Amino acid sequence: MSETFETEKLKDENAPERALLISVDTGEFDAELSLDELAELAKTAGAEVEGMLLQRRDAVVAATYVGSGRLAEIKQFCENNDVDIIIADGELTPVQVRNIEDAADVRVVDRTTLILDIFAQRARSAEGKIQVELAQLQYSLPRLTGKGKGLSRLGGGIGTRGPGETKLETDRRHIRRRIQYLNENLDKIKARRLAMHKRREKNGAECVAIVGYTNVGKSTLMNRLTSAGVLEEDKLFATLDPTARKLTLPSGRQIMLVDTVGLVRRLPHQLVDAFRSTLEEALWADVILNVCDASSPECAEHIRITNDLLSSLGCDGKPIINVLNKCDLVPDVLDFPLIGNNVHISAKTGLGLDELLLKIEAALPKTRHRVRLLIPFSQGGIINALHENGVVYSQEYKENGIELDVLAEISFLDKIRDYIL
Repeated sequence: MSETFETEKLKDENAPERALLISVDTGEFDAELSLDELAELAKTAGAEVEGMLLQRRDAVVAATYVGSGRLAEIKQFCENNDVDIIIADGELTPVQVRNIEDAADVRVVDRTTLILDIFAQRARSAEGKIQVELAQLQYSLPRLTGKGKGLSRLGGGIGTRGPGETKLETDRRHIRRRIQYLNENLDKIKARRLAMHKRREKNGAECVAIVGYTNVGKSTLMNRLTSAGVLEEDKLFATLDPTARKLTLPSGRQIMLVDTVGLVRRLPHQLVDAFRSTLEEALWADVILNVCDASSPECAEHIRITNDLLSSLGCDGKPIINVLNKCDLVPDVLDFPLIGNNVHISAKTGLGLDELLLKIEAALPKTRHRVRLLIPFSQGGIINALHENGVVYSQEYKENGIELDVLAEISFLDKIRDYIL
């Protein structure tokens, strides 16, 4: 007597999740570009995009996000393509999540959850992990009721990393206590960061911040200029934690170069709030490098998005250099004249980096001056101070003292003006 067992094909746990992307175009923004960016975000999170469905409507449907006809298409597509997850290019309400999941029998996340998930994967430092968990909890708190399969199903996958499902299933009081605890820890980190900035200011250290859209080559530029060893990857949000390295300019002037987290369209405000201390590296900078991808058709839009965020942080009035990177991919762009404080470069090949360094130097505050000095032999302490805090280009012994060609702080030169030739 033989028995026949019906076996179900088990899915490889390591296989990428198969995703369907959905969007509603209400005319508020370029939905097609945003959907393309969502596809890149999904790939960065580890998903395999099986399809994208875009519906044009005057407004999203309150109960189901998309219309009933499109919802039926979504259900059919998921069945035919073995879809594991639906990702919506917008913020969904708990009711919308539940209703789409009930109709398609597939887990649903929205754009914000996806970005938070990527940040959870990428955070390395203690500060980064706190910021990500804080943003996730703040976003999840009002969505605890009726969240659908996101809470009822155990296991991994996009949207489930970070604080973990056990935290999200606890009562609101516990989550609020956790948020308060994380905020207190973040305040301590902010205080340490502030003290560090104050110390830099006191020591006269000058800072240049690299900001810009995600995946435009900021980390590549940082590594090219300073050999910082920052992770370079052709993925969105490859770098979350700010990195600071010393950079010597052509004149010998030394500055601190800081790499910051990348930006995207409609960056969730929870992340902007949580990562404000990281983004505020730009606020403390003497010069800001707004890096963009010259090979992207959306280069101008990326610059605008970055400038808007810089303005919201209070960076108005700071010197900003627009750095058009990846010009090796579009050599024709080099033929166009540059208007304003812009520079063409390729961080990958080194093209234009000498010009960039000169522009940085020109944009820095005029706190130093190059002069020739004749210092008496009896004033050796002045010479030591110039070597420690300035740049000595030449030093020559004369009959009545030591003649130096130096770059030094104006405030220091005022004290020894009698020795200036």
